[in-house]
Amino acid sequence: MLVTKKAPDFTATTVLANGQIVEDFNLYENFGEKGTVLFFYPLDFTFVCPSEIIAFSKRTADFKERGINVIGVSVDSQFSHFAWRETDVKMGGIGRVEFPLVADITKSIARDYDVLLDDAVALRASFLIDADGTIRHAVINDLPLGRNIDEMLRMVDTMLFTNEHGEVCPAGWVKGDAAMDASTEGVAKYLAAHEGDL
Repeated sequence: MLVTKKAPDFTATTVLANGQIVEDFNLYENFGEKGTVLFFYPLDFTFVCPSEIIAFSKRTADFKERGINVIGVSVDSQFSHFAWRETDVKMGGIGRVEFPLVADITKSIARDYDVLLDDAVALRASFLIDADGTIRHAVINDLPLGRNIDEMLRMVDTMLFTNEHGEVCPAGWVKGDAAMDASTEGVAKYLAAHEGDL
C-alpha cells in the first residue's frame, strides 16, 4: 500500500511527448508544479489500453492547467512505444500522445509500485503524486476494466483543494462544491445542509 508514502523514484528510457527518445528520464525531475499522475498499462498494441491512453492525452491540457504532469508506463520497449505513437488511431494506434511513455522493460518500476501481474505485465494502475512526492491517491484495475480519466481529474481537484484550504472533501465532491471542516462540528454542519445531495 503506497498511499501516504513517497513515490518510488526511477530513471528510465522514455519516449517524450515530442517523440524524442531519452535514456535518463527521471520521475521526480519531471513532476508538474503541483504534482504528477503516473499511470501503468499492460502492453502496447492491445485493446483497452489505447482507449485509456487517448483519453489521458485528450485531457493532458486539463491536467497541465492544474499544474499536474501525466506520465505513462508499460513493460514495452521505447521502440514499441514509438511505433505505437506513429500508428494511426484508426489502425489501432494511439497517435502522437501529449505525455511521455516510459519503457519499463526490466519491470522494476511496476514491481516497485506493486502492480506487476504474474511477473509479466502491469495492471491498470494510476497514482496521484503530490508535489512533494507523496502518493495521495491510487486506483488499480484488473486487465479488462478500463479507467475513468475524468475521475482522476476530480481527484486532482480534491487534492489541490485540500492542500490549499485544509478542509476535507465529501463523497462525490467536485470543484465548486462545499467542503467540510475535519471535526465533529464540521461534519454535522455539512450533513445538516447537504445530506439530501449524497
